Amino acid sequence: MELAKGVLVERLRCGPAQAAQQLALLAERAGATQLQLAVEIINEVAGDELTAAPVVADEPGGATVIRLRTAQSAALQADDTQSVAQSLFDHALAPLGATAVAIWAAGADSSLTLAGQAGFGAGEAGGGGTCRPVCRRRPPGAVERDTVWLTDLAEAGLPSIGGGLPGRVAVPAGTGGRITGVLEICWPEPLQPQSLSVHKQVEALAELCAATLDVITPGRQDHHLTAPSELVDLADGLLDPTLVLGPELSPDGTIADFRVHHVNGRFVDIAGRPRAAVVGKLLLEAYPLAAAEGNLFDKVEHVHATGEPFRADRMTLAALVDEVPVTVTANVSITRHGVLVLVVWRVQDEAARLASLLQHAQRLGRVGGFEEDLRSGQVMWNSQLYSLYGRDGGEPAVPLAEIADHAHPDDVPSLNGFLYNVLHYHRPASAAFRLQRADGVTRHVRVIAEPVLDSQGTLLAVRGAYQDVSAQHWTEVALSATQDQLAITAHEAAERNKLTLQLQQVIMPPTHPTIEAFGLRVAVRYRPAEQEELVGGDWYDAVVLPTKQILVSVGDIAGHGIKGATGMVVLRNALRGLAATGAGPAQLLTWLNLVAHHLSDNIVATAICGLYDPHTRVLRWARAGHLPPLLIRNGTAEFLPMLRGVLLGALAEATYEEGEVQLELGDTLLLYTDGLVERRDVPLDECLEHLRSEVRRPWPNLDELLDHLLDSSESNTDDDTCVVGVELA
Repeated sequence: MELAKGVLVERLRCGPAQAAQQLALLAERAGATQLQLAVEIINEVAGDELTAAPVVADEPGGATVIRLRTAQSAALQADDTQSVAQSLFDHALAPLGATAVAIWAAGADSSLTLAGQAGFGAGEAGGGGTCRPVCRRRPPGAVERDTVWLTDLAEAGLPSIGGGLPGRVAVPAGTGGRITGVLEICWPEPLQPQSLSVHKQVEALAELCAATLDVITPGRQDHHLTAPSELVDLADGLLDPTLVLGPELSPDGTIADFRVHHVNGRFVDIAGRPRAAVVGKLLLEAYPLAAAEGNLFDKVEHVHATGEPFRADRMTLAALVDEVPVTVTANVSITRHGVLVLVVWRVQDEAARLASLLQHAQRLGRVGGFEEDLRSGQVMWNSQLYSLYGRDGGEPAVPLAEIADHAHPDDVPSLNGFLYNVLHYHRPASAAFRLQRADGVTRHVRVIAEPVLDSQGTLLAVRGAYQDVSAQHWTEVALSATQDQLAITAHEAAERNKLTLQLQQVIMPPTHPTIEAFGLRVAVRYRPAEQEELVGGDWYDAVVLPTKQILVSVGDIAGHGIKGATGMVVLRNALRGLAATGAGPAQLLTWLNLVAHHLSDNIVATAICGLYDPHTRVLRWARAGHLPPLLIRNGTAEFLPMLRGVLLGALAEATYEEGEVQLELGDTLLLYTDGLVERRDVPLDECLEHLRSEVRRPWPNLDELLDHLLDSSESNTDDDTCVVGVELA
């Protein structure tokens, strides 16, 4: 019931007292006891074996799960395996007709030690009915990984405790695929075939036993384990390469992989990597080919599950070197030590392995080796060099002195100098040239050679290597071309950004002459983005219309550069022309939305449009997804309401809500773009509140207020900034 209350605390976000009241209320409404309802709640969230256990035919509905949960609760609170055995006996086994239970712990050598028991007579469990681990026997199912049911223990001829209890079942208990022990249940009579319900229940009870038998805390991820110092010392004392592996569990509790916790000082990686590159990795991450059927991973998993040691005189181990498989034959030993596994291998042919690595390295590096005996004239090439020259293995090799005959004519002088240094001065030398093959293919090659001298300084032989550097050469050519193209592109981008900035500054100068008409003063401040490539489409307008009304507007085009600047010109000029019709702000934005959606290149923008009537001192306004204006009156500052209106260009057809505000003498109204207030790391509401606090104190005039807002802006979005101030004097 306490577990169920804890679930309610988490689900309902309430306290323990409220959870208890809720449990009682729900039980009353459901017509059930609080215990029954608590079990139902736990089953809902557990999803374990106990949830799936069917009921016993002789028990009322729900009674089976209740007693199993009661046994589980007692087992979780138990301090040792003996208490777990007593809990299972008292709460779970009586309805099944069983009269005794034994819990056996599995050792590394597959032996079993009695760890807990209940229901046996005095002396049957090793003396006085106590649970001292004095009995090391193999009860039924000790060497099996599946549940074993025995009708009569005597007929089976298997040893165990409790000779007068013939009916037996032995169920493996373990976690993460590793068997940690066996649960043995005894009946007083020969055991008849049992129902599916009983089978499910004994399997669920075995799962309860595993938690107390395993040295790993349930639910703990194995890669957090630390290998015991004794096991580390054992590995370090061995003369062969050794790995200490720990299991990695998947979310469903099965073995997913093994992690390398430690390697000893003798460890030599198959792929030639340093020890630090292997320690801490998953086994299948370090050695992907170990997952092949019957290979290393299968053996490690079997040893971890059963505890049975594995040894093989000849086993193939494989690793990848730059996606190329390298295999070796080794003697392998695998043993389990607690929850960890010790893997020891001894590579049988170290010289062959190194030769194989060298061969792969030469192939991957496109390197061909040669050696030339100058006394006999014999020239020896490896297969890579024949491939580089495009020749079959049966064709004669080319002597070093004839290398110029196979080179591009322009490279002959440098090759002559190379040959003179090696053959005449007896000095190591190198040269790069274009190799022209008989099949018409040209390869860019680097040749390196060194002389072999006797004690008298006489030249005996020359050995060296050719390396095909064609890919590197063409990469350098392509890189050079790319750098040239990038330089051109950067220059074009700089010119385009410069043009965009000039266009913007012509249309949207940083300051606008203050408009004074009919007692209304309109001042503007505009600051383009600091980075030229981010110059955007913020725009503003303030003009006296033929109707003697004053139009004030602010907008922000989505996008930067030429597209943003040209979009700003389209909308600003379109709004000015539409305003001459005498329509109201909402109608103007409706028409402007049609312009943005249909008559432009997919412009999306926010905007505010206001019309001031000097006769009534009323400002009618509408917004299209823009931040609300800020009204300053008598030392207070408040934002105008958020009128409905979507972004311009977002929908083919849209309507906009219109509002109005009665201006009083001394009022100041601020229209602005998001570049004035927005910060990447601060919520927008806090940014707007910061703006409101900045304008509360009195200011000598409108110009000083606008200058202060630009200077004190904490925006960090690298966007344009525009602010329009409207003051009624």
